[in-house]
Formats: sequence, C-alpha cells, structure tokens
Amino acid sequence: MKIRNRLNPSNPCFSFEFFPPKTDEGVANLFKTLEDLAPLQPGFVSVTYGAGGSTRDRTVELVTRIKQETGIEAMAHLTCVGHTKDELRELLRRLQDAKLENVLALRGDPPQGQKEFVPEPGGFRYASELVQFIREEDFNFSIGGACYPEGHVETLSRDDDLRHLKAKVDAGLDFVVTQLFFDNAFFFDFVERARRAGINVPIVPGIMPITNYEQIQRFTRMCGATVPMRLALQLERVKDQPDALVQLGVAHATVQCMELLSRGVPGIHFYTLNKSPATRMIVSALRART
Repeated sequence: MKIRNRLNPSNPCFSFEFFPPKTDEGVANLFKTLEDLAPLQPGFVSVTYGAGGSTRDRTVELVTRIKQETGIEAMAHLTCVGHTKDELRELLRRLQDAKLENVLALRGDPPQGQKEFVPEPGGFRYASELVQFIREEDFNFSIGGACYPEGHVETLSRDDDLRHLKAKVDAGLDFVVTQLFFDNAFFFDFVERARRAGINVPIVPGIMPITNYEQIQRFTRMCGATVPMRLALQLERVKDQPDALVQLGVAHATVQCMELLSRGVPGIHFYTLNKSPATRMIVSALRART
C-alpha cells in the first residue's frame, strides 16, 4: 500500500523508523523488535540510510525482507550522498522489482569527517532534485520527504527552510515526516506556516521517546531540537536513574502524542533506535484511550 493512502486524520496510523544493524545478530534483534511491534498494527516502517550511503545494500535488503516476511508496509530511505544518477536509478529499480511502493527521498548527511555536503559528480545537490528525478523516470512510488519544525541546522532562517520544503513538495512529494521535536508548539506553528506557504501534503510528526540522557543530549545538538526547560530540569534530576528517566521520557512522549492526535495529525512516526519497549508503552497507552 502506498503510504500516501494510509495517512488520514480520521484514522491516524502509527509508524516506526529503524536503522540497518551492522551484524547478523543485530538484524535478528531488529526482526524480534518488529515482532514485538506487530500487534500494534503499524501503518508502515521505514529503514534509514547510513551516512554517505554506507548501508545502501543492507537498507534495500531489510525493507524487502520486512515486507515479504512480516507483511508490514516498508519504506526505504534514499539519499543523494555518494550516488550518481545511474546508481540511484539502479537502486530504485531494485526497490521496484522487490514490490516496494514507498521511498523517503533525502539529501542525506555528509560522510563522516566531511563538514559540508558535496554532491557526487553526476549526482544531486538537493533532495528536490532527487524527487524530481524519481518522478521524471516514471517510478510509481509514493514519495515522502523530511521537514524541520525548528528549521534545518544548515539554513539561515525558518523562512528559508520553508522555501526549500516548498521546492521539494512542488517537485512531487506525497507527504513529509518531521524531524524529532519535544515541544508541540513548534510543530503546530510549523504546520500553520507551511499551509500558508501552499504546502498541502500530509505532515507527519516525528517523535523520539527519551530513554538515555547522554544520547538525547547528542541528538539535540546534531539536529537543533529544543528541549523545553521544564523537561530539561526533570531529565537532569533523573539522569542517573535509568528506570525513572525512561518513565519520564515515555510520559512526556505520550502526552505529546495525545495532543497531536487531538489536533488531527494524520499519523505519528516513532524514532525507535531499533528498540521496542518505550514505543510499545506509548502506542499501547494511546490505543487504550481511543
């Protein structure tokens, strides 16, 4: 099923993001996590693409296995990094031959040790060019993209960031998924500004349950997400109490999701970090309230 047909405010879906494990044991653990999440009836799952395209083959392999072995709709991330047009065309053909129907088109992060993004000769500089390429090549995918409620860290302003998003949508995106955020006010303001700018595709909020103090500090520095002061103080108090920190993270994410659902989002995408307990607790609580 194409994801664009699954995003409906009257029946919002829950979806989950995974990254490709480096070992066979990690892959086995990922499928165990999927097994644990299956009773929650995910609308889809996505599999990321390593920095510099480092997990290209494993990403294709995983999304193919997920769809064939679990029946859960799977979406492959696809980036511009390190790829020529011919290489991207071949990747898209592989996904199409595997009966995959959805891709998330991204510019991607620079390879490790490289501060600025440099396009591959014969490749693309912007995600909008990748989206346009997929459409012009007549691949019949539902195409998603990324968006940033607090602005991308590389853009000068949120208005500039919104113009970049409009270019991607105009190139042919069917829906967008947000970067993680911890304050819903940023999301609601972003949606309002996006609609005023003529961006009318479904906007899916991305939520990451906080389960590790150092990890969330690192992620927020990388992506520029703001941790509300009250939450930051609460996290500081329990940073050395793993169980209490997870309980706090789950509680905060659950409240976030309840408000988002009450305001009519078409779905919620969870950044799972390949672990299921926190996400299972949140989604189970949300389903119990519906």
